[in-house]
Amino acid sequence: MTVYLLRRLIQAALVMLAMSVIVFVGVYAIGDPVEILISPDADQMERERAIKALGLDLPLWMQYLSFLGNALHGDLGRSFVFNEPALQLILQRMPATLELALGATFLALVIGIPLGLYAGLKPHSPISSGIMAGSILGFSLPTFWVGLMLIMVFAVQLGWLPSTGRGQTAELLGVQWSFLTRDGLAHMAMPALNLALFKISLVVRLTRAGVRETMLMDFVKFARAKGLTNSRVIFVHVFKNILIPVITVVGLELGSTIAFSVVTESVFAWPGMGKLIIDSINVLDRPVIVAYLMIIVFMFIIINLTVDLMYSALDPRVRLEGKA
Repeated sequence: MTVYLLRRLIQAALVMLAMSVIVFVGVYAIGDPVEILISPDADQMERERAIKALGLDLPLWMQYLSFLGNALHGDLGRSFVFNEPALQLILQRMPATLELALGATFLALVIGIPLGLYAGLKPHSPISSGIMAGSILGFSLPTFWVGLMLIMVFAVQLGWLPSTGRGQTAELLGVQWSFLTRDGLAHMAMPALNLALFKISLVVRLTRAGVRETMLMDFVKFARAKGLTNSRVIFVHVFKNILIPVITVVGLELGSTIAFSVVTESVFAWPGMGKLIIDSINVLDRPVIVAYLMIIVFMFIIINLTVDLMYSALDPRVRLEGKA
């Protein structure tokens, strides 16, 4: 396990280095923030002072080396707009995005696994057909449209839930969280559900396919032949096996949920990283864009490593292959 972790950490470092080059060059080669940030009425000397202050007077490769050297010390640059460290701006917004993504993942597991189990155990029932039809809608409906419909129904017409903002928060471990208060949960309900719809459909289909495949395997038939109860066969033998692909896919989807929650955060005015990156793109705030993308890459690497470790814990064959 130690050798495996060491190898993965070296791979992660190489991936981060490669992505830093791609992200930096890609972002810095597009657009000119000077045209947005500097007033058109400024004279040439003022423009040159501003360009030098932003570090845009250096060649691209020197800008990258400066960025890389600062990044090794935890400095991902200063925002052109806010004149604050880009990493600090993102970390301030990160709890809002994380709790939204984790809430959506929680809903996907809590709703998707039971529905998928039922659809897999009783594939020919009308309820199962309705579940699978609903999963197709979850895949097909655009996120922004579903969000607008949720606001129209539950906020405007029924008045049950607030439509925008994060609501009241409470402090835990020095960070403000919405899920710790009733008002925060009310504000979080619709955006979390909107973000979870695609994941629910995915978990339903994965679980159903896993149940249908596992129920035909020899070890399940042998367990039934031993006289084990139906509930024990399902929840001990079948359930543990279908968790392996579910955890793998949901773990990877968690990274996607964090990275691509931009639409949901924009629709519900949720003050997370997604809304920050949209505002930064509009004004070409390059340090914030680069810092955001690098943090997302780092999150994907950590999530992939965690999923691999959980996979090996659930499947003994992976551990044996690792030892070999």
